[in-house]
Amino acid sequence: MTLDIWDTVMRLGIALVLGLVLGLERVFANKSAGMRTYGLVAMASAFFVYTSQLVSMQYLGVEGFTFDPLRVAAQIVVGVGFLGTGLIVFQNNHIANLTTAAGLWVAASIGMAAGFGLFTEAVIVTVLALVTLVIFSFIERPLRKRIGEKNDIES
Repeated sequence: MTLDIWDTVMRLGIALVLGLVLGLERVFANKSAGMRTYGLVAMASAFFVYTSQLVSMQYLGVEGFTFDPLRVAAQIVVGVGFLGTGLIVFQNNHIANLTTAAGLWVAASIGMAAGFGLFTEAVIVTVLALVTLVIFSFIERPLRKRIGEKNDIES
């Protein structure tokens, strides 16, 4: 793998755009983390993965040196989990921002896929996440009202 500016722009750009699309849904849902947050998380995840691939290739074959790009991916999962934890609020028996935190985690996975060059997979996950966030919110709200349950978990 060599540093190709168009490859870099493609990986980071696709991650950014897909993250922005997910964030747009959160804007329409009137949530605190929106387009910029989701876009930045996706793009940063792609950049972490891409740079880890480039660094591992740079040191490939150097005796006594091993570098696994998947270690970086694992740390992204942990780091975004920490970021998501900061979003979740529990007050008066009400959990807020749980879906937003889960969405950020998905945005990170989309960014990692784009960073690894898995563009088709990144688009598929974006579509599935949007279906989950948009379509299922229309299904979930009436169900919660029908069973008489308070909306304890943010939609």
